[in-house]
Amino acid sequence: MGIIKPLPELLISQIAAGEVVERPASVLKELLENSLDAGATRIDVQLEEGGVRLIRVVDDGAGIAPDDLPAALARHATSKIASLDDLERVASYGFRGEALASIASVAHVAITSRHSSQSHAFRLRSDANAVEPAALAGGTVIEVSDLYFNTPARRKFLKTDATEFAHCDEVVRRMALARPDVAFFLSHNGSAKRRLASADFPRRAREIIGEEFFPHARPLDATAGPLRLSGLAALPAYSRSGRDEQYFFVNGRYVRDKLLTHAARQAWADILHGQRHPAYVLFLDLDPSGVDVNVHPAKTEVRFRDARGIHQFVFHALQRTLATPLSSAAGPAETPPAFVPTAFSHARQSGLAVGEPAARSYLEFARAAFDAAETAVPPAPTVDTQEGTAPLLGFAIAQLHGVYILAQNANGLVLVDMHAAHERILYEKLKQSLDAGPPATQSLLVPLLLSASEAEMATAGEQSEALAQLGFAVTAAGPRQLAVRSLPALLAGGNPVDLVRSLLGDLAEHPASRVVETQRNGLLATMACHGAVRAHRMLSLPEMNALLRQMEETERADQCNHGRPTWVQLSMTELDRLFMRGR
Repeated sequence: MGIIKPLPELLISQIAAGEVVERPASVLKELLENSLDAGATRIDVQLEEGGVRLIRVVDDGAGIAPDDLPAALARHATSKIASLDDLERVASYGFRGEALASIASVAHVAITSRHSSQSHAFRLRSDANAVEPAALAGGTVIEVSDLYFNTPARRKFLKTDATEFAHCDEVVRRMALARPDVAFFLSHNGSAKRRLASADFPRRAREIIGEEFFPHARPLDATAGPLRLSGLAALPAYSRSGRDEQYFFVNGRYVRDKLLTHAARQAWADILHGQRHPAYVLFLDLDPSGVDVNVHPAKTEVRFRDARGIHQFVFHALQRTLATPLSSAAGPAETPPAFVPTAFSHARQSGLAVGEPAARSYLEFARAAFDAAETAVPPAPTVDTQEGTAPLLGFAIAQLHGVYILAQNANGLVLVDMHAAHERILYEKLKQSLDAGPPATQSLLVPLLLSASEAEMATAGEQSEALAQLGFAVTAAGPRQLAVRSLPALLAGGNPVDLVRSLLGDLAEHPASRVVETQRNGLLATMACHGAVRAHRMLSLPEMNALLRQMEETERADQCNHGRPTWVQLSMTELDRLFMRGR
């Protein structure tokens, strides 16, 4: 072991760069945040070779005074915080004062800036000590070239130029979503890739996410005390195979937070199954003192002071939005909402008065807000058959191949998957019934007998209590025979044989203790699937209309228990286009 001695300043910066400068996209993120903190309204990004050869960021912000240029490249030098109180209420994107120094330790950096108080611009290079006069109309230009030129081992870990550019492009997408009021322009190897003019949120979101997202997106704007959650949440019909369209911003800052991700996943859990992932753009706004952004140098991780309250607020806000019955919602919106989350005005948030956050916890605010919402459930709508007052899903006009219901509403034609729709209705009714106590059962006049394997016989005996809690009375009638003596009244019209077999299979996969509590929703989904009206069953018009009215009053009726859509709308404009009317 050698003698303990301080590390050279360059080595200290290079160690810090290991956390801050993971790849070109990390550099670009830090530079964009500096531009936004400087009040830029337009940012031009020019990349070469995926950002490895060159990252050039030009903004029209306030600029840097010539005397401050050397400090801009110094470690732990910043204009954004000055005390511990500032650190505990960070309202800017940057604040650590180490990004530029870390970048300059592994790349060539040049800063050209003209402060609003100066008659001309000045330039500083990381490999020179002198500040020189330069030509620039206003704002700041930062050029980062030859990334990892002095640390070749790190450079070997970078991917292809195309991959590195894709990561840089994603950084621009995130920043552009957070700040639609700022214009962003991105080019790569001299070719323009993105031209995003200053816009409102709906237009910016369309440009970033794409048109396919919006027919399935529901607007969200919920508040509870000092908390606000706003944005867009997509129904399961737009689920993704990956997490590529999950954007969560906290006070305007894009974050990857396990607590928020878990709350969102739980909100979709009852309507999105399998390996699919939800899509959303969400903005959580709260007092800066309620969140610690000084968790990691990359600043994409946060820690909430009232983690449980935040989790409950986000979960319930999303769950209520996704569960809104069709009777009190306009269905999937064809256009994005007109709301403007508070984060869009600027990264700096207006905090609460001193001492105010201590008055009540976020969990108390969330409980109060959602308790009030539960007591204000609107009454079920009445159906007016007069012309021009048709309900959302209209009135049935026919049945197609015993699978789809065709209905006419004010907008045009509605197509309904009758099995998927009835499955969701039954599922929600089963949950409500079980929540209210033991479900209503219907005893069979003649017990239904079914042959069973040894495993099914064993499961029926071991899980008799769990079956009883679900409304089934299943007993042994022989060495390889089971007797179904009663079943839930809601499922009286289903196929008991297939239903009981599926339930026994589900119960066999889980421990006997507390199975109904821990696996309840999965079991109820199985029951609803087997109890729902089957395909190719012919329905009368009154039966079809009754199903439509139930859909309008049922939570989450836009999708079945497997996340598939239950209905689609074809407007008259779309129908006219199919037949080229008016051409």
